[in-house]
Amino acid sequence: MAPTVVPGLERRLKAHLLGEVQFDAFTRGRYATDASHYQIMPLGVVAPRSVKEAEYTLALAREEGVSVLPRGAGTSQAGQAVNSSLVIDCSKYLDHLIELDVAGRRCVVEPGIVLDELNRRLKPHGLWFPVDISTSSRATIGGMVGNNSCGARSLRYGNTRENVLSIDAVLADGSVAHFGPAARDLSDLPPASRLLPLARDLLALAAREADEIEARFPKLQRRVGGYNLDALVPGRNDLNLAHLLVGSEGTLAFSTRIELKLSPLLGARAVGACHFGSFFQAMDAAQHIVKLGPIAVELIDRTMLGLAREIAMFRPTIDAAVRGDPEAVLFVEFAEDDQYHNLRRLMQLRDVMGDLGLGWNKSGAKWGGVLEIFDPKVQAAVTEMRTAGLNIMMSMKEEGKPVSFVEDCAVPLSHLAEYTSKLTDIFAKHGTRGTWYAHASVGCLHVRPVLNLRLEHDVEAMRAIAEETFELVRAYRGSHSGEHGDGIVRSEFHAKMFGERLVRAFEQVKEWFDPKGLYNPGKIVRAPKFDDRRVFRYGPDYRGENIRTQLDWSAYPGAGGGFQGAVEMCNNNGACRALSSGVMCPSYRVTRDERDVTRGRANTLRLAITGQLGSDALTSDEMAETMKLCVSCKACRRECPTGVDMARMKIEVQAARLAKRGLSPHERVIGYLPRYAPLAAKWPRLANLRNDVARLRQWSERYAGLSARRSLPRWRADAWREPTRFPSAPEARSVVFFADTFNRYFEPQNIEAALAVLTAGGYTVHLPHAADGDSRPLCCGRTFLAVGLIDEARREAERCVAALAPFLERATPFVGLEPSCMLGFRDEIPSLVKREDARRLAANALLFEEFLAREAKAGALKLALAPVAKRALLHGHCHQKAFAAMGAVEAVLRLVPDLAVETVDSSCCGMAGAFGYGADTFDVSLKMAELSLLPAVRKAEADTLILADGTSCRHQIKDGTGREALHVARVLAMSVEGR
Repeated sequence: MAPTVVPGLERRLKAHLLGEVQFDAFTRGRYATDASHYQIMPLGVVAPRSVKEAEYTLALAREEGVSVLPRGAGTSQAGQAVNSSLVIDCSKYLDHLIELDVAGRRCVVEPGIVLDELNRRLKPHGLWFPVDISTSSRATIGGMVGNNSCGARSLRYGNTRENVLSIDAVLADGSVAHFGPAARDLSDLPPASRLLPLARDLLALAAREADEIEARFPKLQRRVGGYNLDALVPGRNDLNLAHLLVGSEGTLAFSTRIELKLSPLLGARAVGACHFGSFFQAMDAAQHIVKLGPIAVELIDRTMLGLAREIAMFRPTIDAAVRGDPEAVLFVEFAEDDQYHNLRRLMQLRDVMGDLGLGWNKSGAKWGGVLEIFDPKVQAAVTEMRTAGLNIMMSMKEEGKPVSFVEDCAVPLSHLAEYTSKLTDIFAKHGTRGTWYAHASVGCLHVRPVLNLRLEHDVEAMRAIAEETFELVRAYRGSHSGEHGDGIVRSEFHAKMFGERLVRAFEQVKEWFDPKGLYNPGKIVRAPKFDDRRVFRYGPDYRGENIRTQLDWSAYPGAGGGFQGAVEMCNNNGACRALSSGVMCPSYRVTRDERDVTRGRANTLRLAITGQLGSDALTSDEMAETMKLCVSCKACRRECPTGVDMARMKIEVQAARLAKRGLSPHERVIGYLPRYAPLAAKWPRLANLRNDVARLRQWSERYAGLSARRSLPRWRADAWREPTRFPSAPEARSVVFFADTFNRYFEPQNIEAALAVLTAGGYTVHLPHAADGDSRPLCCGRTFLAVGLIDEARREAERCVAALAPFLERATPFVGLEPSCMLGFRDEIPSLVKREDARRLAANALLFEEFLAREAKAGALKLALAPVAKRALLHGHCHQKAFAAMGAVEAVLRLVPDLAVETVDSSCCGMAGAFGYGADTFDVSLKMAELSLLPAVRKAEADTLILADGTSCRHQIKDGTGREALHVARVLAMSVEGR
């Protein structure tokens, strides 16, 4: 990676800005990619704290002769958000809602505000910004304006351009201009405005080229290529100069204030899932379906449905919304004034399907029909699955991946079926295939041929496919850029799409706005070749280093036994940057730093293991800092649509660092807890002195890295020990119970409660012992994994597998309390112990509530339960959420009579095992808890039960609120005793 080339700029920026200024190689690497297949190292990264700081940054860049790249979420799919420029990250601080006019249905925002966050603030007022793009959880308004983003419901609401009222922007010469509605003679612009002469030139250019614009610009809603000169041509009554900036990809000006048109929230909706036995039939049907007035018609094809079925979070949606094995499904959404009118539309939809000759009782291409969806939860789940379409496609684990370059071409609906058929033929001609999804309502279908861009042959195929596809699109008078903009991918092809004359007009626009190339050069005009491998993420010299890994990565290709391929699963889609809902990525929600998000960590890992960050990058201090705030919540394992498992990757990084540098005192204290726990339990008063003596707290912080502000779990004199005898029942009602280290030594009452519930239910409980005769209790090895002691963790895992093997041969359920332990048996241990009995153990390992819920569903649970309280507030452990176990917890609590349970919509509690105890992570830990968990607990009534299954979660709640949280086993035991 090239060194910083403008050291004077870095010094000047750091001297005058309060925001972050980062020119180190690791940070630059994290901003070198977007969601495209390109990679260009920037000069540095600035996150200004205010618009004034952004303006100062622009002024310094101008003086130093350095170009600037304005950047939001960095999720552009055409290479718009990468350049060898100074990156100005607007997403961290420039995210304010400046003004809201509810009556006028308008608002003014800064460019870095995220769409979902804006809509969350608008919702109480009955409004939303309706350009509902699939990346709404992380896309910034500034990025949407730059790309002229389009949403699934653009059939009703249009694209971003049609919903932007005005823009305040900094021009390349440093002057500030207001772009908005204007009179045709520009008489309402201030005479001294820098914009006035510029606007005159622009209008003259549009007038001169009006005939060419009329002839060349596609007559489609989904045309976002080039500059919007059509907004300036004579004859339009609604001249709005802001519309020239929309879709300009940051090449003309730097937006500081954006005024948006808002719409009333959608009311009741109905969705018809139209099933087709033929993909061609589905495409042909779209032109007929849109005549019914839907607000969206979204396609998912058979390949996408199959991939979604393999992703845990989408499987229930497929089960609820898809019947049989269709070749394609069109999800048709209606949003009329009331459900009666929606129902009428669905009836008409059924008629259309019938008129097309489709029926559930038919076969082949004529099989199909409409599955009606009224349940808002299922509708929301379908939307979530549909918006994750890109990422579902990218979940393929082989080296070949779906590549975006002809992805969002748009054609008139009357040609859609024929276009998709011919495009499929083009793919087949070049030895590949594609999968289809997205916006059938507007003729813009996302399709990515599967290619391996490490291979020159596949790069050549990409060029051939692009040229043949764009020729086909032109023949149908379609648009080669229907949604995701130009960037590097499509700018090269403007001459063929718009003609040389309009390309020269685009260049003239750029020249007038930005004669010295300050803003994002090489996009829209004067772009590089789209297949120049020197700017690819996987360039000509790209290769993984031969690193030795400890865990099993064999499901993936590449170096390190597949570790490289696992890291490369990150396609930069940025789903981990969501600021609410779900769990990932909790540290990013606190810091808003690209380093602390799953994507940032994955990019850093990829660069490190391919030699792009220098020697020993994997074990460097910079890599340790990159990984430090990863709390191993495993949310990315479930919520990342491409399955990037950063918790497991962090184990590998820590193991590599440990092998090179050895254990720190902090890591030794954490990792070896199960080994010294029996000794500490013999002298609990002595072991607890650290909590009770201030100087010992300070000493532990100084020498062991344990925050003096955090109490440690208290050792108990009554640590749990296996009883000599236990009540028995028929073997058919047997379970094996695992007493984990945390509950055994710190909260033995939880174990007693669980055993009381199981025996009350008539189960024989087996308590396993080590097969080697060692009296030391069994341990899952979780603490060893947490610090990278993989060999020690493997030893513990092997002891467990050996002890449990006799029970597993009889398929006896294996039950325990602590989520991080029990779910480790399902996750890491099969990777540590590669034997059939380890896989059998993973298949039989159940959380206490999972076992009870399964028994209850089967009608086998026989528990007499009494009321214990009226209300309970439940916080889910991160691993419970990652393994979809929260439904079982809630189901079991519903068995308790008269207990109303509310589940906190929370991310990680912030403790994350040992994370919350660290002196250098304590503050971040509390900030995570304060995002939603601790405020919810404080608001709870005094008689509300606070429930949390995680040992560390209960500790955080106690420290942060003074409230005692209970394991669910305690509540059930109370309910049993109440009888």
